Amino acid sequence: MNNSVRYISNLTRDTYAIILAGGRGSRLHELTDWRAKPALYFGGKFRIIDFPLSNCINSGIRRVGVVTQYKSHSLIRHVTRGWGHFKKELGESVEILPASQQTSGNWYEGTADAVFQNIDIIRHELPKYVMILSGDHVYRMDYAGLLAAHAESGADMTVCCLEADIPEAAGAFGVMEVDEDNRIIGFEEKPEHPKHMPKNPEKCLASMGNYVFNTKFLFDQLKKDAVNENSERDFGKDIIPNIIKDHNVFAYPFASSLDSEPPYWRDVGTLDSFFQANMELLSPTPALNLYDAKWPIWTYQEQLPPAKFVFDDEDRRGMAVDSIVSGGCIISGAKVKRSVLFDEVRVCSYSFVKDAVLLPDVVVLKNCRIKNAIIDRGCIIPEGMVIGFDPEHDRARGFRVSKGGVTLVTRKMLGLPVGYE
Repeated sequence: MNNSVRYISNLTRDTYAIILAGGRGSRLHELTDWRAKPALYFGGKFRIIDFPLSNCINSGIRRVGVVTQYKSHSLIRHVTRGWGHFKKELGESVEILPASQQTSGNWYEGTADAVFQNIDIIRHELPKYVMILSGDHVYRMDYAGLLAAHAESGADMTVCCLEADIPEAAGAFGVMEVDEDNRIIGFEEKPEHPKHMPKNPEKCLASMGNYVFNTKFLFDQLKKDAVNENSERDFGKDIIPNIIKDHNVFAYPFASSLDSEPPYWRDVGTLDSFFQANMELLSPTPALNLYDAKWPIWTYQEQLPPAKFVFDDEDRRGMAVDSIVSGGCIISGAKVKRSVLFDEVRVCSYSFVKDAVLLPDVVVLKNCRIKNAIIDRGCIIPEGMVIGFDPEHDRARGFRVSKGGVTLVTRKMLGLPVGYE
C-alpha cells in the first residue's frame, strides 16, 4: 500500500458520517404523503437514500448514522433490510438515529439540532472528523477527496459546493462567496437574488448541504447554538454565517471530486425534476452511470424472477424499447417506450405506456394509454383509462399535473387504500 492510499484510508477510518434523512420533500406533493423524500424510489430499483449511503461505503467511510424524522417507517425498513449487515465489532455500522429527544423534550428542530441531539452517539465513536450529508439528492461522489482537502487546508469546516445557474439557485440553495484560496467570506441561505461568481455573472456557488467538521469544533459550535434563543438550529441559517468571520471555513468544488465520470448531481425535489432525472437514465450513455462496477449503487432488493415479455401478435406484442424494466415485471401483449418500470409492474394486453415512471407493484390493465406520467406504488390503473394526454381531463379526475405537464397518479386519487410503503 503506497503512502497516499494509506493517508486516505486513515482519513476515512477516522470519519463518522451523518446523513440527514428526515426531510419531507413537500414540493413532491402526494409522492411524499406517506414517505420521507430520502425513501422515494429512483432509477428502477433504488431509493434516494441509497446514493449517499453508497458514496460513503465506496469512499471507505463505514461508520454512518442515518437521521430520520418525517414519516420514516418505509425509510427505516429499507435501511434496516438493505444496510443492516455491517459488523459493529469490525468498526463498521449503518445505524438509524430517529428523533429520540435525548437533549430536550423536542423533536429535531433543524439540521444542526438533529446533529446536536446525537452528540453522545458521535462522541462514543471517537471520530477525528464528522461528515454531515444531505439525504435528499441523487449524485455520485468520492468523499475521500473532500476529506483530504479538508485536512490539508487546515479548515475547521469545509462546505462542498457546485456551480449553479442563478435562477435555479434563487430561493433554493445556500450561496457562498469565496476568496482566491476558496475560503468562504460570505454566505446567504436561500437568497432570492444570489450573488454571482466573480468571473461568471450567470453562475453562483451553491452549497450541496454536505459538510466536514473537525469533531471538537463541531461540538463547540453546536453547544453554542443550542443556547442561542434566536437560532433556528440550522447549519445554513445559523452555524455557517456565525463562524465564517473568525474561523477557517473553506469551499470544496464538487467537480474536483470525480475522476473518469463527469460530475452528476440532481436535486429531485419537484415532480418535474424527479421525472426528468429518471428519464435521463434512458439515454444510451446517461450522465449517471448505474452500470459502473467500480462505483456500484448498493440497495435492498427482493429475490424476484426476471422480467418477462409475452405475446408476439401484430396487434398484441409484449415489448419495451429505450426503457428500464426491473425484476418481476411482466409486459403482456403491451407496448412500453421510453419508460422506467420498477419491480413487479404489470402492463396488460393492448395497453401503451410512453415517457412514464411506474413505481413498484403498479398494474396497468387492458387498453390503457399512459404518457408523461408518474404512477405511484401499488396503483391499479382501470381498464381503458387514458392518462397524460389531456391535462385538463386529468385534473378533473383529481390527478395532479405539474408545471411541466407531468401527471401524477396515486392510490388515493384512484380510490384505493393508502399507507406506508
